Amino acid sequence: MSLKMYTAVGLMSGTSADGVDAALLRTDGETRIKVIGGLTEPYDDDTRDRLLEASQHDVPLSDLLRLEQHITDIHAQTVNKLVEQHQKDVGRVEAIGFHGHTVRHIPDEGLTFQIGNPWRLADATGAAVVSDFRRNDIALGGQGAPLAAMFHRALFASEPLPVAVLNLGGVANVTWLGEGDALIAGDTGPGCGLLDEWAQEMAGLSHDEDGRLALAGEVREEQVREALSAPFFARPLPKAADRFDFDHVDVSSLSVEDGAATLCAVTVRAVADAVKRLPQKPKTLWVTGGGVKHPVIMSMLANHFDEVHRVEDRQLSSETLEAECFAWLAVRRLRELPITVPETTGCRRPACGGTITC
Repeated sequence: MSLKMYTAVGLMSGTSADGVDAALLRTDGETRIKVIGGLTEPYDDDTRDRLLEASQHDVPLSDLLRLEQHITDIHAQTVNKLVEQHQKDVGRVEAIGFHGHTVRHIPDEGLTFQIGNPWRLADATGAAVVSDFRRNDIALGGQGAPLAAMFHRALFASEPLPVAVLNLGGVANVTWLGEGDALIAGDTGPGCGLLDEWAQEMAGLSHDEDGRLALAGEVREEQVREALSAPFFARPLPKAADRFDFDHVDVSSLSVEDGAATLCAVTVRAVADAVKRLPQKPKTLWVTGGGVKHPVIMSMLANHFDEVHRVEDRQLSSETLEAECFAWLAVRRLRELPITVPETTGCRRPACGGTITC
């Protein structure tokens, strides 16, 4: 007997603070997933600056609350815009998976904090909101991240195994799928966060568009070795990190171009080193997140893996896949199904995550 299909929206505001990614889908919270649509609503410069400030520094509490209210309203506008675009395709939205914006993630201390007001979002959209996905996992001894592993398994389990899915956001994380439902996941190191910051500070660019900086540079091995000597990189999966855990990576002595190329190498070699410790090398590496657009990162990955594909080759969207994940996770919360397991975050037992706000 088929399980009920729910209509859900997922929302993601990544550590790069570029904007809100939203996805609308129908799913049973297991393997049946039909994506209806998605969009990205960019933050303006002031909002982005305020989010980055709150993520890196201890801002006054009143300022943080005002920022939370502001980005909640942006999320609500994004939901309503997306639903309106697909009104003919959907009925009532039954759940919104609201990740919020992470301003602190310190798993070694059992701390994680995402801003976003679920009550305000529920009132503005008329839908039940599932939020606060990470803290139950942390309460059960987990790292609170990554949360996409079980969603990746739902999407890619039919691929020839073993297979791996790499998400290149501000932080890079990988999901490994093996025979017999084997599943291992974790953060591998920096994704595009350090590279974005380097492009902003040194070249006045929002990011290294089309890899122009890195393509013109050379990798400096000494800086790569120094970056990867930090204890984090020696730990096996599962493990989790915050974007700002990698501020020790220092390319300040290099040219803009060499620094960009070297940061790409740090990201890719951290991925390759983490995957080498897994039970088997994956037959294929599927890549999602902003990093799929960077030609140097993708070329470097091809030097370490037999087959590397963007998720677009599977008719998926690297721009909204994470938002789709949170719609799926919201439905799992409605069905009281786990969203993390010990092999993905280190939690003591499979953990149901998220708080429902009506």
